[in-house]
Amino acid sequence: MGTLYLVRHGQASFGSDDYDRLSELGERQCLELGRWMGARGIVFEAVLRGTLRRQAQSLAAIAAGHGDLPAALEWPGLNEYDSEALVRSAGDGRLPAVDAADPQASHRAHFRLLRTGLQRWIAGEITPAGMPSWVEFGAGVAAALDHVRANHRGDVLIVSSGGPIATAVAQVLGAPAAAMIELNMRIRNSAVTEFAVTPKRHALLAYNHLPHLDARPDWITYA
Repeated sequence: MGTLYLVRHGQASFGSDDYDRLSELGERQCLELGRWMGARGIVFEAVLRGTLRRQAQSLAAIAAGHGDLPAALEWPGLNEYDSEALVRSAGDGRLPAVDAADPQASHRAHFRLLRTGLQRWIAGEITPAGMPSWVEFGAGVAAALDHVRANHRGDVLIVSSGGPIATAVAQVLGAPAAAMIELNMRIRNSAVTEFAVTPKRHALLAYNHLPHLDARPDWITYA
């Protein structure tokens, strides 16, 4: 029986013109995770990742810390949903205004709208342009899990994003689709989720933990 390690990308560039790139802290988070995995002798039989830049950069930093990872299989079904499109759909086509005097208020407004957008997307009320439907999104995640279960018996690493990982956990637990939202809203950058893998099923072992940051609590981020 192998273990599937699902890793959320490191801290990206929330609030900038290009979210899809790691911050310097995000690179350090993933480098530290790779070192933690390597120090514990975790040997990966296979690696999968989404095609987004922040996912590729996260895997590169993990590989640099680990020192011995196989070539990655790119899997578009592990890409994140378009959060800006969902926020716009919930905000009458607009993004929340940035309040320079209270940036946290802007941050909270963004995530309130994102929650509403996710609820409407999962309910099938909206499918923003350029995005898959919720059903298609979930099928892409399930296909990645099925691929691992069908083709591998050892440990496997997946580097993805909060939405696909939360969706995978909800699927494995048989939870309602809306449970993905609550899981997604709390997942941390570079966090590790573990599934036990058998030919018949996946079983949740751990969710959203950061053992590599135990000594660095100031490195813990969410966006």
